[in-house]
Amino acid sequence: MPTRTGRPAATSVFSARSGKRFLMSLGRLALLAPAPLVGGQAVMEGVMMRNGDVYALAVRTPDGNISVERRPWFSLTRSAWLKKPFLRGFPTLIETLVNGIKALNLSAERTTEGTGEEIKGWQLAITLAVSLLFAVGLFVVVPHLLSVAMNWLGFGGDVDGISFHIWDGLFKFLLFIGYIVGIAMLPDIRRVFCYHGAEHKTIHAYESGDTVTPEAAVRFSRLHPRCGTTFLLFVMSIAILLHTVLVPLLLLVWTPEHAVAKHLFTIAFKLLLMVPISALSYELIRYAARLGDGFWGRVLRAPGMFLQLLTTREPELDQVEVAVASLAAAVGQNPPRLETPPTCNRSY
Repeated sequence: MPTRTGRPAATSVFSARSGKRFLMSLGRLALLAPAPLVGGQAVMEGVMMRNGDVYALAVRTPDGNISVERRPWFSLTRSAWLKKPFLRGFPTLIETLVNGIKALNLSAERTTEGTGEEIKGWQLAITLAVSLLFAVGLFVVVPHLLSVAMNWLGFGGDVDGISFHIWDGLFKFLLFIGYIVGIAMLPDIRRVFCYHGAEHKTIHAYESGDTVTPEAAVRFSRLHPRCGTTFLLFVMSIAILLHTVLVPLLLLVWTPEHAVAKHLFTIAFKLLLMVPISALSYELIRYAARLGDGFWGRVLRAPGMFLQLLTTREPELDQVEVAVASLAAAVGQNPPRLETPPTCNRSY
C-alpha cells in the first residue's frame, strides 16, 4: 500500500507460530537509552509511537496477531522559523491532530478486518473539521452560554466582567472532567485507556536505559509527565486566565451594540486566542519537562499527572506487547513477534 510519499508502507503481521520463537529471544531485543525522545498515542486496539520523522502503528488484529507498520510523520514544522519557541506550539498541535486521526482510522480498519486503506485528503479534512467543531461547541460555546445563563439568573456579571469568565472557566473545567468520565464508561474507550497506560509504561522502560520487554515495561508507572493530557490541562488553564484578562480589556476598546453580536464577537475572539494559548501551553509543558523531578517541576506536572488517573488504566501484558512492538518499529528495530492469548475480555 503506498504511503504519502509514494513508497510502499512497511507492514508486518506476525503469526502465532513465529511469535513463540521470538518471545523466547525477546530479552535480547535492546531498545536502549539514551535515545531521542519518543512520543505516542493510544488507538483502537493498539498504540502509535512517533520517533522523529516517522511513526509506527501496532494493532492487535482480530486473529490475535500484531500488525505493525511504519509511516512518515506529516509535519507543519519543517521550516526552521516554525521550530522557534512560541511559534511551534499551534502548528505542532495541528500536525498532531492530523497524524492522530490518520492513525485512529488505520487502527479501526485493522481491528475490523478492513482493507487498511489510507484515509483520503477530503475525508481527513472533514473528520478534522467535525472534531474541531465538536471541541469548539462543547468547550467554548456551551460554557459561554451557561455563563450567560448565570448572568440572567443574577449569579454573575455580563461578558465584560470578570465574574462572567470565572463562571466560564468553571464550566469549561467541569465539562472537560465530565466528558472524560463519561467516555470512560464506554467499553471501547476503556480499552483505549488501557493502551494509553501501556504506551506510557513502554516509554518509561525505554527512557530508563534498560532492555525493553513487555515483562519489564509492565512494572513501570502508567503515568507520564509529557502526556498530552497534561498539555490539554495547560491549554485550559491558560485559556481561563487569558479570557478573564483580555476579553474585558477588548470590550473596553470596542463593544458591539447588539447583545447577540457582542457575545458572537467574544466567542470569535476566544477562538483567535487559541493560537497564542496553544503556543504558551506547548512551551510550558516543555519547560516543566526540563525542570525534571525538582520541586517546581513536580508542582507544574501534578495536575496533569492526577488527570491521567482518569485517562489511563492498568494494561494487560498483551497490550504492553503491542506497545513494545510499536516502539521497536518506531526506533528502527525489528518489530517483536509476540504470541499471547487475547485478554482483557476480548469478544472475538
